Amino acid sequence: MSASLKLKAFIVVPFLSKLQTLFQYIGSISFFIGDIFWWLFAKKRDIKAVKREIILIGLNSLPLVSLISFFVGIIIAFQTAYQLKQFSSEIYIASLVALSLVRELGPVLGSLIVAARSGAAITAGIGSMKISEQVDALEAFAVEPIDYLVVPKFLALIIAMPVLIIYADCLGIFGGYLVGNSKFGIPFHFYFKLTFDALKMKDLASGLIKSVCFGAIIAFVSSYEGFKPFSSTDVSKSVTHSVVRSFILIIVCDCILTALFYFMF
Repeated sequence: MSASLKLKAFIVVPFLSKLQTLFQYIGSISFFIGDIFWWLFAKKRDIKAVKREIILIGLNSLPLVSLISFFVGIIIAFQTAYQLKQFSSEIYIASLVALSLVRELGPVLGSLIVAARSGAAITAGIGSMKISEQVDALEAFAVEPIDYLVVPKFLALIIAMPVLIIYADCLGIFGGYLVGNSKFGIPFHFYFKLTFDALKMKDLASGLIKSVCFGAIIAFVSSYEGFKPFSSTDVSKSVTHSVVRSFILIIVCDCILTALFYFMF
C-alpha cells in the first residue's frame, strides 16, 4: 500500500467520519433546541412543575456547591498570597479572590458541578423513561414529551444557576477572608471594603450572563442525550456523553463569552 493510500485510510477517512458525526450532532441538537423554545412560548407554563425542578436541580446541589466553592476560595487566597507576599501586597488578596471567583471560577466551577450532578440525573431520568416506554405513553395521551419533561428543567436551570453562582461566589469570598484574616490579620471590614471596591457592575453582569448560558447548555445537552437510549446499556453511555459534552461546551462557551466581554468592556 502506498504512503498516500495509508494516509487516506488511517487519517483522512476517520477524520471525515468524525467531522460528519459532529455536523450531524450539531444539526440534530439545533432542531431539538428549536423545539424547546417553541414549546416554551406555545402555551401557559405550569409554575408548580418549574418549582419542583428548581428544588431538585438547584436546592439539592447546594451542599456540593458550598463545599467546593468554599475550599476554592481558600485555595485561591493561598496561591495569590504566595505571589503577593514577595511584593508585600497581601492586602490585594481580597480583590484577586473576588475578581477570580465572580468573573470566571464561580460560574465555571458551579456549572461543572451542576452538569456532573443534576445534568447526569436529568439524562438518566429521561433515558429510563424512554426505555420503559413512558415517553411513548405520553405521546399516546397527546402530551408532548419536550413540553412536559424538558421545558420545566430548562426554566429551572436558567433560574437556579444565577442564584447558585451568587451563593458560590459569596462562600468563596468568605473562604478567602478566612485566609486573609488568619494568615495576614486583615480585618473583616477592610477585607470586604477591598472586595466591593474591586468588583464592578460589569463583573457581576458577566458572571450572571455566563451562569444563564451554562444552565441552558446543561439543559439542552442533558435532555437531548436522555432521549437517545434504546436499551438499558445505552443509558450509561448517554449519561457519560451528557457530562462530557456539557463540560466541553461550557468551557468553549466560557472562552467565547470571556473574549466578548473583554472587547466589549
